[in-house]
Amino acid sequence: MQETNPLLCDIETGMCITDAPEGSTTVVETEIKEKPIRIVYYTDPICSTCWGIEPQLRKLKLEYGQYIAVEYHMGGLLKDWSYNSGGISKPSDVAHHWDEVSQHYQMPIDGDVWLEDPLDSSYPPSVAFMAAQLQDPAKALLFLRRIREMVFLEKKNITRWEHLSKAAAEVGLDVNQLKVDYEGRGAEAFKEDLALGKMMGVRGFPTLFFYDRNHNQQYLYGLKPYAEFESKILALIPGAQKQSYSTDWEYLFSHFATLCTKEYAVLSNKSMQEAEAELEGLYQQNVIQKSTSKNGNIWKKKN
Repeated sequence: MQETNPLLCDIETGMCITDAPEGSTTVVETEIKEKPIRIVYYTDPICSTCWGIEPQLRKLKLEYGQYIAVEYHMGGLLKDWSYNSGGISKPSDVAHHWDEVSQHYQMPIDGDVWLEDPLDSSYPPSVAFMAAQLQDPAKALLFLRRIREMVFLEKKNITRWEHLSKAAAEVGLDVNQLKVDYEGRGAEAFKEDLALGKMMGVRGFPTLFFYDRNHNQQYLYGLKPYAEFESKILALIPGAQKQSYSTDWEYLFSHFATLCTKEYAVLSNKSMQEAEAELEGLYQQNVIQKSTSKNGNIWKKKN
């Protein structure tokens, strides 16, 4: 099998491929107790395509949240730089690719992090997420979001503890406990995720397995339009009714602390141009904040 560099994501399919061996896509059977559909989502903190599907995932949670429970698992996109494949042999080779991916996905990603303060692995932030999950699953998702904003927009090397601890404090995690779990139970939990991913045949990110209570399965990988996410729900629950939600800016920002322009466009059912104009207008009214990166903006409601 020809090696594929995990950081050189295929723009058309939206897959970031690892060198994990192919295997069975049958998950260990786990009973779904609360929601009728369990989504096992394999991702990575520095997976650019995973950042690219944030608009679809957020819309899915708003419209079908009553049916789905999403489990986040870390897959280990970049262990280290001990290889040379796909034209990528060092961190600086990734910079242009990330800028290119950003334009294709319409999500802000600044590839200059690979020139200014490159990461040597995605394992440290993955372990930190696992440690956060052990402490508080809800805050762990906020933590994952925050470290992704740091690396994709703020060009911060999120392998550094100074950035991980800052993100943890911002979302209300106990930083001291996070450090303890980061060096202990979190590292073990990450190993378990890697082992489970191999057993399930996960070879790239994003990969999502949809299961109903009878263990019927639907599978989705790569960057896909929202209709394909929705179709997986409907294949398992044909009568599923999407929940209507307010597309008013105040509601969306009360539900999500930060929104990129693409996310706002998808959630408010507007074009990118309409979304940008509305957000810029709200910024001029001084009701939301704007953080600008080389390849796009992220917005936050003012306190």
